[in-house]
Amino acid sequence: MTDAQVRFEITGHTALITLDRPDARNAYTNQMANELAAALVAANRDDAVRVIVLTGAGSDFCVGADLSALGGGRITDATEELEPASRVTRPMYESDKPVIAAVRGAAVGVGSTMILPADFRIAADDSRFGFVFGRRGLFPEGGSVWFLPRLVGMGRATDWMVSGRLIPAAEALAAGLVTELRPADEVLERALELAEELATVTAPVSVAVIRKGLHRISALPSPDAAFDLDSRLIASCGSSADTAEGVTSFLERRAPQFPGRVADDLPDFLPW
Repeated sequence: MTDAQVRFEITGHTALITLDRPDARNAYTNQMANELAAALVAANRDDAVRVIVLTGAGSDFCVGADLSALGGGRITDATEELEPASRVTRPMYESDKPVIAAVRGAAVGVGSTMILPADFRIAADDSRFGFVFGRRGLFPEGGSVWFLPRLVGMGRATDWMVSGRLIPAAEALAAGLVTELRPADEVLERALELAEELATVTAPVSVAVIRKGLHRISALPSPDAAFDLDSRLIASCGSSADTAEGVTSFLERRAPQFPGRVADDLPDFLPW
């Protein structure tokens, strides 16, 4: 679409999703939310896609909601089931494919909340983050009050969210919000390099189970459910073509060619 606010490209096994309003510093709109959600769903449904990379065009990732477009302060249409950030973070959380966020410049408000469900957050060493909702009379969105404490701890999450202050890249890295820092002109290249590595050396079915297990099982009050699930998963490896290929390729010192596909080969006993 000529008026699209998101670009969606697939190259090899990588889906690249780009926020594409550089003249507005990728300020977030309802249209952008819906296009991002559609792109994430499409990438997850495409069996050829192994990894999703999310980035922003221009020098900033996303400066937050487009306040100039909020007629009368209204952020979302009351007819929408989910507010704009949750329309993106929910399909990202539910994805079977790992997600890499490549962040440059400002990632403020929804620019910070939308990347929380990502598996890797590679940022420029001069980037900055901010959960500024209290300073705008708003509330945190995108499930961020659930995601953020799990990444950085309750004390740090409280500091950042209650104060609404801007967070420099070095602090974000030390706290665990960011997984890696790079010079700004290397961020996307590094994200695509990591995506290629994941697509080459990991089994998509294993990754899908690991990703969802980490989110769902780690939140339970005891490891009992993990013990039970792990026992069934390990038992299933005896008949798994992916396991056979993983072991064989390791012994033969070659790159693996995993035959399993998420659409068809997820274990049928997964609790989710």
